[in-house]
Amino acid sequence: MDSNVSNATAPMPISPVILVGVGEIGQVLAAGFLKTGHPVIPVTRAQSLSDVLNESPHASALILAVAEKDLPTLLPRIPAGWHSRLILVQNELLPPDWQMAGINNPTVISIWFEKKPGKPVKELMPSPVWGAQAERLHMALNAVGLNARIVPNLTAMQHELVLKNVYILTTNIAGLRVGGDVQTLWHLHEPLARAIADEVITLQEKLIDAPLDRAALIDGMLKGFAGDLTHSCKGRTAEARLQRALTLALKQGLNLPQLTAIAAQAMPSD
Repeated sequence: MDSNVSNATAPMPISPVILVGVGEIGQVLAAGFLKTGHPVIPVTRAQSLSDVLNESPHASALILAVAEKDLPTLLPRIPAGWHSRLILVQNELLPPDWQMAGINNPTVISIWFEKKPGKPVKELMPSPVWGAQAERLHMALNAVGLNARIVPNLTAMQHELVLKNVYILTTNIAGLRVGGDVQTLWHLHEPLARAIADEVITLQEKLIDAPLDRAALIDGMLKGFAGDLTHSCKGRTAEARLQRALTLALKQGLNLPQLTAIAAQAMPSD
């Protein structure tokens, strides 16, 4: 066979993806991209992100899988040429978070699965994803047995992000007061859960500067509950989530009495 013909028909190598943050969720995403043929370049805290980006200019995606608290300082460091390849996976995320960093076209996913150390992945429901990398991310998740659904536009994605914030903030903050799982929370402490969710939604409205459909968000939260009725309310970062919410509320001039009371009980000052 002519070598030129052979080379012309040989499949092109699939470009790598860069992964910043190799925790539990990052490892799940890495496995998915590896199974779809993408080499994965991890970036640890000991490495320079700018060096890795310079060394891999043709990477097809840049995944930020860092903790929520680390994202605000990281986003402004992403060069403009990488914005369309950026994939964000954090909770407590809203469009202004990336827009204020000058990023207008990332890919964003609202993660509805959890991965605890030493335990298999547990999926609550399909994870919505939006952006230029949505199909690639959808395929990677499917490769590891997880479901995703592509949403059509930023407006729809904003709703999905708000919904996840309502779910995780309501359950975590309620867990600081009553502990237990989401099934017990709703069956025995529904008024508390509704009061917390209402204040969380008020905060979300202020952050996006738009009214929200509260009934639809409560309904969506209950669908999340149904995905894993034994899901523990109080996560290990519950106190930090509550503190971040109150800090944002203070910046927005909001008074959230239910959240403030829980913080006073759960995190008493010296």
